[in-house]
Amino acid sequence: MQIDLHCHSTASDGALAPAALVARARERGVQVLALTDHDTLEGLDEAREAAKSLDMQLINGIELSCTWGGATIHVLGYAFDTDAPALVAAIASLREGRWARAEEISRRLAAKGMPGALEGARAVQQQLGDSGNAPARPHFAEFLVREGHVSDRSDAFRKWLGAGKLGDVKQHWPTLEEAVGTLRAAGAWISLAHPWQYNFTGAKRRKLVADFIKAGGHALEVANGLQPADQVGCLAGLAREFGMLVSAGSDFHAPCEWSELGMYRPLPDDLPPIWARFRHAHSHIAAL
Repeated sequence: MQIDLHCHSTASDGALAPAALVARARERGVQVLALTDHDTLEGLDEAREAAKSLDMQLINGIELSCTWGGATIHVLGYAFDTDAPALVAAIASLREGRWARAEEISRRLAAKGMPGALEGARAVQQQLGDSGNAPARPHFAEFLVREGHVSDRSDAFRKWLGAGKLGDVKQHWPTLEEAVGTLRAAGAWISLAHPWQYNFTGAKRRKLVADFIKAGGHALEVANGLQPADQVGCLAGLAREFGMLVSAGSDFHAPCEWSELGMYRPLPDDLPPIWARFRHAHSHIAAL
């Protein structure tokens, strides 16, 4: 695909530095890219310079963490003002919270006979790129592999870091309403990220979508990497029912993993794409 609105660099939990990610996207035919790192804008300047040199369009992007219905939810913001005071303040608060979470994960692992996790995860992170943000669970997973505590990263999440496990530290994220409000204050177009990944019943998913719209959200991420086609179909049905825009992206984190840059299942032709609303990208997209 020539448009990819969901990917991650070493500024959060991805494996490629922003410039390297942009170059890989260009090699794979992507022309319009949104870098959507978790709770940070740290990689955008580097990515923007790389995109400019490669004649690509980079859209300001971010994936904000928030809570709804007792679960952690992610919302994607696009084409916003990076200097908006509400967004700057929210990111600063999330940054502090992520460091506190990393420290708590490390304490919990140490109590189970796995000391030095924070330092080890930070070392893994810095080998990938010098981010000032807290190490994330994938970094802790790699530390556990290197120390011989688990056989591979999947084993790390299955035993220690996955949902409901010891390392699944619940952070005081903002509410869904607060996160959407922050993005709207920055002039963003807002999409609900990977709605199928939250392990909700159909009724609860519909309630989430309804509350997201009520809070001011605009779009559903109908296609997320290589998720099953039937899920894309169900999410497309929700988008039609609620009259929403749609977004799509690879959710790329690293080569040879979940998906590749520019790789996701096609969107149904009748659904209005959110990228058509990005004014500064119109001319580039029209040329594709």
